[in-house]
Amino acid sequence: MSPSFRSLSAAIIVGLFALLGAFPCPSSAASKAQIDRDVDKALQELYASSPAAKVLASEAKGILVFPSIVKAGFVVGAQGGNGALRRHGRTAGYYNTASASYGLQAGIQKFGYALFFMSDSDLRYLNKSGGWEIGVGPSIVVVDAGVAKALTTTTARKGVYAFFFSQKGLMAGLGLQGTKITRIHPD
Repeated sequence: MSPSFRSLSAAIIVGLFALLGAFPCPSSAASKAQIDRDVDKALQELYASSPAAKVLASEAKGILVFPSIVKAGFVVGAQGGNGALRRHGRTAGYYNTASASYGLQAGIQKFGYALFFMSDSDLRYLNKSGGWEIGVGPSIVVVDAGVAKALTTTTARKGVYAFFFSQKGLMAGLGLQGTKITRIHPD
């Protein structure tokens, strides 16, 4: 490895850590009350920006919301955050999402996502899996602008629908493949 490449790598890593300070990380010790407040705010923002999400909410068996995920990486990356499962407008459990990745990547990003469980069997899978790795189990449809236009409660009867929101930062691409969701018990 040449000295100039090492210097460039070190500068990028220092820059990433500086950027990381600009995005407050979701605390692993966040309280139930704080998670609930963040989820309430995230759902309001999501429904205001995506009418399809609001329509699905009326039919969903449960909505798992992660209001603040922080993703950072330089060749090796990680992302994580806490959220809550809502059933009939009430919190039914608290969860953590985490993943690691490697490859051509550099940057930092903050975003949120919500998973709309449209069937009882998909929701049961989340609760009985003891740690759901996305990509294994229920099928997931990532809802973008094109899918959202065609989405109705008639067409969305099965599966899990994922909505991303509040994206900020300097990292290309969002994905859920390989993400692990685990139940937590905050104070």
